[in-house]
Amino acid sequence: MKRILFVCMGNICRSPTAEGVAYKIIKNNGIESLIKVDSAGTHGYHIGEPPDSRVCAAARKRGIDLSGMRARKVVPDDFERFDLLLAMDRDNLAMLKRGARPEQHKKLALFMNYSSRFDGDEMPDPYYGGEAGFELVLDMAEDAARGLIEALRLGK
Repeated sequence: MKRILFVCMGNICRSPTAEGVAYKIIKNNGIESLIKVDSAGTHGYHIGEPPDSRVCAAARKRGIDLSGMRARKVVPDDFERFDLLLAMDRDNLAMLKRGARPEQHKKLALFMNYSSRFDGDEMPDPYYGGEAGFELVLDMAEDAARGLIEALRLGK
């Protein structure tokens, strides 16, 4: 069993999108018993709140239901419980590194490192933009999640 935590700043846009997309791919491949996913934020701005309504609407169009999710903040125990903590950008990766013990740093990476279609290693935050930004984040999450699951399948 591999446990993956997707991490952004507030846990209301990018990381719940990554969690929802990854879960859908995992479920469609019948590997729910092999990979578990969750999401959290490096900041506690939105603890207990559902994902942003715009990301929920965009995800719903692709058959992904984010409505049951609630924002939470990364806690020290997450560095023990999860095999991989995947940040959406370098700032959040740096925050994870500050919160983790040195021996846990090998569990930390950027989610977009698993992408094959998109250049760059960061997923942009769509919060202050329009609908196109949420669609782009979904496209990026779908590509990186496929790459992540393939890497896990290959034992990388």
